[in-house]
Amino acid sequence: MKKVVLAYSGGLDTSVAIRWLKERGYEVVAYMADVGQEKTTAAAIARAKKAGAAKVVVKDLKKRFVNEYLWPALKAGAVYEGRYTLATALSRPLIAAEQVAVAHAEKATAVAHGCTGKGNDQVRFEVTTQALDSSLEILAPVREWEFKSREEEILYARRHRIPIDVTKKSPFSIDKNIWGVSVEAGALEDPNVEPPEESFQWTRGAKDRNPKERVIEIRFEKGVPVGLEGGRPGPLKLIGRLNALGSEYGIGRMDMVENRLVGIKSRETYEAPAATILIQAHKDLESLVLDRELLHFKEGIAQKYAELVYYGLWFTPLRSALDRFVEATQEKVSGSVRVKLRKYSSQVVGRKSPHSLYKETLATYSAKDRFDQRLAKGFIDLWALPYKK
Repeated sequence: MKKVVLAYSGGLDTSVAIRWLKERGYEVVAYMADVGQEKTTAAAIARAKKAGAAKVVVKDLKKRFVNEYLWPALKAGAVYEGRYTLATALSRPLIAAEQVAVAHAEKATAVAHGCTGKGNDQVRFEVTTQALDSSLEILAPVREWEFKSREEEILYARRHRIPIDVTKKSPFSIDKNIWGVSVEAGALEDPNVEPPEESFQWTRGAKDRNPKERVIEIRFEKGVPVGLEGGRPGPLKLIGRLNALGSEYGIGRMDMVENRLVGIKSRETYEAPAATILIQAHKDLESLVLDRELLHFKEGIAQKYAELVYYGLWFTPLRSALDRFVEATQEKVSGSVRVKLRKYSSQVVGRKSPHSLYKETLATYSAKDRFDQRLAKGFIDLWALPYKK
């Protein structure tokens, strides 16, 4: 019997996929990656076994996710199409890489995923697998099976007594990790319909809350957030605390129509409180310590980095090369940033660094001014020289 390692989320698609693969002669190892998705592991394991998995392997990848994926993306300033903070996209290469490792350990000849043929995740999983071990067979049940809708999958699951969370009345497809929540399907498929409140996971109820404005301080060392409110809570606790704080204010909500890699537009909603606050604070600190030419050039790098992540090209020479460039830019991105939290928004209200390039004596219009304005005339004449008529 052939053995396959299935990237198992515990949701509808992958639960049905276990049974579907088993019916086609595969011994299924359900592999679960914990990247902070807040799912009850015990319930998911029981669901996998009920569906027919021969074995369930669970890997806690949260620390690696933060240190090897989130912090590099934060330092790069990676945001896809100016809005999406890449929570799901960043988790996929890590999950897929560990899936390959599990396949090797289990002596499996194939790997499988529960991605659709319309989405980006299929690309991220399969490109990663091929980059790391192209000898592995790749199976994609959702692209191949006979079900035409989520409703048909639900009926199949019920027929085989597979316990599931989704219902016909709430058919949202939800992906969570410590960096954010992605939601699609259901009412969200009409881009002109306001997202229903029940589609939000972390910030639900924010419209009814009226928290007082609050200023928090975040400390960075070489581009990495290391401190919050005077303490050093560790990366997981720091992100968790910012997610909790930001959710209370409804910070980090995004409702966007984006360009998928496969060529179609899709409408999704995102919640990323911690990511939104940290990206904003990090970018503001960079504006204080990086010179103009480096700062402007890095903005283009940020866009390219985001595209590589979104397109599933994490394990590529270009991404590795960009990481080395970004790392060099972060040597002096140390200091603290004060962020004011308001309902549905956050605003940087202060920043300081021992490497600050801001000089008050040059910028001021007060008596402290040391800027020699007489030099401006010559500078302007030289600057305009190529364009003089």
